[in-house]
Amino acid sequence: MTPTLAGRIQTRIFVTLIIGGLWTALISFVLPNTDGAAIGDVYKITFRVVAAMLVLGLLWELLYHGLMQYRWEKDWPSFFGFWTAINEGLLLWILIKADAVPDVPKELPGSTFLVHFVTVWIVAWLWLQGPMKIVTPRWRYRGGRLV
Repeated sequence: MTPTLAGRIQTRIFVTLIIGGLWTALISFVLPNTDGAAIGDVYKITFRVVAAMLVLGLLWELLYHGLMQYRWEKDWPSFFGFWTAINEGLLLWILIKADAVPDVPKELPGSTFLVHFVTVWIVAWLWLQGPMKIVTPRWRYRGGRLV
């Protein structure tokens, strides 16, 4: 499948909100360096980080789509998609430290962010490599569109 821009955007929204949201709900209370914080505050911050991941991810999709126009297949291997976590995570971390992400404290511990971001990214990527193709069989043949 070669995803269309609309398909990439729809897939990003679905996977970030549903898979990333579920994973965040499961791991927020065991993240490192959250011992003294109220669990409600930890959940608020981690879900805001997921929301920021989504907003930035949609902007990244526009850049990725433009870059893919130079490739013959108009897509890149899934392995490359896995490694885009580096640039997306670094930008998000820089924005958090610059206090540019609303309601996410710039004092957020690096280990908390790293464990949360990396595990959400891996779970979402693994979901796209297998279960997504089973749960939504037409997704592959519709350019990644869900609607």
